[in-house]
Amino acid sequence: MEDFSHFNGDGRAIMVNVSGKFSTLRTAVAGGTVFVNPEVFDLIMCNKMKKGDVLAVAQVAGIMAAKKTSEIIPMCHPIAITGADISFDPDEERNAIEITATIRCKGETGVEMEALTAVTVAALTIYDMCKAVQKDIKISDIRLLSKTGGVSGDYRIES
Repeated sequence: MEDFSHFNGDGRAIMVNVSGKFSTLRTAVAGGTVFVNPEVFDLIMCNKMKKGDVLAVAQVAGIMAAKKTSEIIPMCHPIAITGADISFDPDEERNAIEITATIRCKGETGVEMEALTAVTVAALTIYDMCKAVQKDIKISDIRLLSKTGGVSGDYRIES
C-alpha cells in the first residue's frame, strides 16, 4: 500500500496531501448527452416546459454543482474555481442535448471532478424539469473530454 498515495499506513483511504505541489493553471472539459423524445425536445427548445427555461436552470445548476463537488465526492479537495461555463448543443435529428462543462482554476490539483459533476447535475436538472412529460429520458456518455495543467500533463479524448 505504500506505493498508493490514496491510502495511509493502515490501508485506509485518505485525502491526498497536495500541499507540496506547485500551483498551476488547470482546465477540465467534460461532456454528456441527454436524449429526449421529439415532444420534449420541442418543449425545451421553445421554452414551453411548465417548470421554466430548462437550459437556463440546468446551466446554473451545473455551475453550482461544480462549486460544491468537494462536498459530495469524499476524497475531492475543495478548489477555488476561477471559471465555470456550461454550454448546450441541441441536436434536433437525435432529439439530444449535448452538454459541455469547462471548469478552470489555479491550484495544486485538477478540476476534472468538478467538470464531470457539472455535466452530471446539468443533465439531472434537465431530467427533473422534463420528467412530468417523459419518464424514459436517457442520460449518456458522461466523460472527460480534455484537461490541462498539473504534473500529469494534458489529456484529450481520442475521437
